[in-house]
Amino acid sequence: MAKPRRRRLRRLAVGQAAAPWLTPGKQHLARCILSSFERAFGRPLLAGGDGAGSPHAPQELFAADTVVLAHDGSTDPALIYANAAALQLWERSWAEMIGMPSGLTAEPQERAGRARMLATALQQHASEGYTGVRISKSGRRFQIHNARLWTLWGPGDQPCGQAAAFSSWWWL
Repeated sequence: MAKPRRRRLRRLAVGQAAAPWLTPGKQHLARCILSSFERAFGRPLLAGGDGAGSPHAPQELFAADTVVLAHDGSTDPALIYANAAALQLWERSWAEMIGMPSGLTAEPQERAGRARMLATALQQHASEGYTGVRISKSGRRFQIHNARLWTLWGPGDQPCGQAAAFSSWWWL
C-alpha cells in the first residue's frame, strides 16, 4: 500500500505549479528590489530580515506587511513585481497585476502627479514622503502616505526600473 501512496504524492508534487513570485527570475528581482532599497536608503527594507542575500529573502518580501511594487524601466512602464500586500490592496491576482501598465494603478486625474513624482525619484535615485490616491480593481479609492521610491539597479550598475513601498494607507 505504501507504493501507490508515494506515486500519488509524487504526481501531486510534480503537477503543482510553483508560486510565480518564486521563479528564479522573480527571486532575482526580489533580491534586486531589496539590495537597491538598501543602496538608496542605507537601511534594509524588511526589519529583522537577513537582507537580500538570504535564501528566504524573496518569500519574506512577498509576505511582508509593507506594500511593495516595481515596474520596468521602459517609456510606458509595466509592473514586474507586486507582493501579497499590494495584490490584496489593488484586489488583483499576480497574473492580473504583472505586466499591467503601472500608470493604471492610479486614476486618470492622478497620473500626471504620479509621473512627476516618478521622474523626480528617477533623477535622484530615491525619494521619500510621497502621498497620492490610487484605485483598486473594483474601483475603491485609497490614499497612500509616505511612500518611498527608488531606482532598481541591474547588471553593469545600470538603472532597470523603479520600486515603491509604503505601509500607511487608508480607504477614501
